[in-house]
Amino acid sequence: MSENNQFYRQYKLIVLGDGGVGKSALTIQFLRSHFVDDYDPTIEDSYVKHSVVDGEKAVLEILDTAGQEQYLQVHFYYFYYLFLILDGQGSFSEVDHIIQQILRVKDVTSFPMVLVGNKCDLEYNREVGRDEGRKLGQTFNCPAIETSAKERINVDEAFHALVRQVRIFNKEQQNNRRTMFHPLAGPQANDGQQNNQDNSSPGCCGCVIA
Repeated sequence: MSENNQFYRQYKLIVLGDGGVGKSALTIQFLRSHFVDDYDPTIEDSYVKHSVVDGEKAVLEILDTAGQEQYLQVHFYYFYYLFLILDGQGSFSEVDHIIQQILRVKDVTSFPMVLVGNKCDLEYNREVGRDEGRKLGQTFNCPAIETSAKERINVDEAFHALVRQVRIFNKEQQNNRRTMFHPLAGPQANDGQQNNQDNSSPGCCGCVIA
């Protein structure tokens, strides 16, 4: 690894969603600033992009999948963070089910995810209201982002938001480990520190939907 790359932190991302909602178009727009107009069902593609998010360098390893169900078991022990891409009531109604599956597969109660409402440029075809997206995001304690791969609206922000969520999650995990294994703290002190942390914690990162 060269000196220019040694300070880049790696983030493994997986892009999930129903076929035709714009997963590949959004990913390619982010990577190459190019809109892919033709729909060619993806089997599986992986990409790497070097980015700077909030002044910190990051290497994003992105896996673009064909759908969601068949990839939950296969990839979630390697690719830890993901998008759920929505463009209509059909995919919108599946979000809760998919998230519950994700949490069950990973055996956790929360996890950094970004739920993205794509094709916001097609206002006349809108099936999911902005308020619906925001409310669903609140349900899972996460922000909501609407994007357009075609018009390049909020494309970078969607991926960068995911990186921010991962950073928040990792920082909270590190803080929890430090509290549990503090060398100067006995069991009683640790319990008190943990309780204080639990009471003051803003909560784990969640999802983005629109």
